[in-house]
Amino acid sequence: MKYTRLGNSGLQVSRIALGCMSFGTPGKTFDWTLEENDAQPFFRQAVELGITFWDTANYYSLGNSEEIVGRAMREYASRDQIVLATKVFYPMGDNPGDRGLSRKAIMQQIDASLTRLDTDYVDLYQIHRFDPNVPVEETMEALHDVVKAGKARYIGASSMWAWQFATLQHVAESNGWTKFVSMQDQYSLLQREEEREMFPLLKSTDVGSIPWSPLALGLVARPWGSTGSARGTTADDLDEYGHALYNDTDKDVIDAVEKIAKARGVSMAQIGLAWVMHNPVVTAPIIGATKEHHLTDAAAAVDIELTDDELKALEEHYTFREPSHFV
Repeated sequence: MKYTRLGNSGLQVSRIALGCMSFGTPGKTFDWTLEENDAQPFFRQAVELGITFWDTANYYSLGNSEEIVGRAMREYASRDQIVLATKVFYPMGDNPGDRGLSRKAIMQQIDASLTRLDTDYVDLYQIHRFDPNVPVEETMEALHDVVKAGKARYIGASSMWAWQFATLQHVAESNGWTKFVSMQDQYSLLQREEEREMFPLLKSTDVGSIPWSPLALGLVARPWGSTGSARGTTADDLDEYGHALYNDTDKDVIDAVEKIAKARGVSMAQIGLAWVMHNPVVTAPIIGATKEHHLTDAAAAVDIELTDDELKALEEHYTFREPSHFV
């Protein structure tokens, strides 16, 4: 495994991040999540592969994912070995501090997350979305206080418009508060709108990107129309979070991935991930593993360097679509 700095921070992270949305009690937030016993092998495998950057959220299985991650961290690694990330924003209940990015919510939810993770701090505390109902000054000061209290080492953000992210960063800088070092946004061969929207800002301010769904919910990892994903296999049968993200114009892109993978004798997932990591803004794509080969493919992709001709073939059929920031 290779390691790199997260944005302009000094934090060293693995070039692949283990996404933990897949782990938790089925039905709490998603029907396709893995129970703890089924999830444990993926944490062990991640450590063996050197994937020590783990990402979860309070909302995933309404806290159960954090509990599973915390137990796995103690079982298969040490706290100092893991770069641990979680998030805040989505509703955890009906009370005022159960959702959003108010000072009350941030302070309440960081403590709840630390309790579930059974740790004194997280390495990266991320706002899961932008909250239009809370003054940005309130959010950024609260996050700064979380860092100063030693409950988080760094802060990050996820999936919003570039102007919103720039506003948050400006408020923090103007007041001498902690700034974001990372942006967790959607980026894959089938969703490249951040190249127009967020990536220029990240590049100019040296903020790292840790993309979610780098294989487009698995669509990039298998031939067009084939089966194999619990979340759906085509634009017609993806789950509620993926249904609107892709369309039939993606077939040519996926066909190009398949052709290059066959020529190289590697999996399609390795080609799709290698393309994501080719972008210099990208620090570490987040892999939501539910099968053993998901993490081995991801680790192998780190060492693949695509040629100019391969990059052209992968990119030439892409069609514009709206950024799916709010999925």
